[in-house]
Amino acid sequence: MSKPELEFHLPDGQWSTPVGAGPGVEERVLADDPERGCRTVLVRWAPGTDTSAQGVARHDFWEEVYLVEGALHDLTLGRTFTAGMYACRPPGMPHGPWTSRDGVTMLVITYPEPGRR
Repeated sequence: MSKPELEFHLPDGQWSTPVGAGPGVEERVLADDPERGCRTVLVRWAPGTDTSAQGVARHDFWEEVYLVEGALHDLTLGRTFTAGMYACRPPGMPHGPWTSRDGVTMLVITYPEPGRR
């Protein structure tokens, strides 16, 4: 199975809390291929979201993040990232924890390292 073929449309999937996410974090799945481990989702954080309890994150997959609106503050780096900024993280790259004073919406694309899965 692969991600579905979709022409331009307004996504209408439900916002839900991802497994293991802290309070204030929701996602809307745009496209998903569970067999290959590839996903495209919108992720939104409510104002005041703080991921300190989860600590620094590391994944065993690639993660690309585009900030659509709002801002994130990286507590480890002491830097704030704003709408229009982009991150591309290889498997194992440490990132976060984060806070978002006013909330943020992100486009997040994840996929396995080539040759895995």
